[in-house]
Amino acid sequence: MHKSIFVNLPVADLPQSKAFYEALGFTNNPQFSDETAACMVWSETISVMLLTHAKWRSFTSRPLPPVGTSEVMLAVSCDSKKAVDLMNDAAAERGGTADVNPVQDLGFMYNRNLADPDGHVWEAMWMDPAAMPRHSSRHPLSSIGRFQISLQKGLHLVTEREAARFLVHDM
Repeated sequence: MHKSIFVNLPVADLPQSKAFYEALGFTNNPQFSDETAACMVWSETISVMLLTHAKWRSFTSRPLPPVGTSEVMLAVSCDSKKAVDLMNDAAAERGGTADVNPVQDLGFMYNRNLADPDGHVWEAMWMDPAAMPRHSSRHPLSSIGRFQISLQKGLHLVTEREAARFLVHDM
């Protein structure tokens, strides 16, 4: 069995959230969906579990984060800059918020941040590792303030320390 990640997100309106994520390119897995939850698949190893607030509370007694706050920013890689733009446009068209942070275009990496209808922040990003500058006293990603390791249509939850282990060999 492959290792997988299931990101659990509390949502106020399950049908609206399901339609939102479908518009971004996720597909619904009905085997793990019902009236309280929807499993939205990004890749064969990454899924987002949309949970009604009542379902969320059955997993944890921790309070829901206040509207307008962020606990994490989830990044997904896209096949092209155009795919990043299309995902951001789809978010705005389906009840989300486009460009919740400034667009970042470093030449070799491009990203735009969006929020779903419940305020969960996502980063759609594209990167061409071959175009990344190799020889500098400061690695170009250090100016971003966060680090990401690009995987094909993957989820990037990498700390600065973890990224430094990968990047130190390229400096």
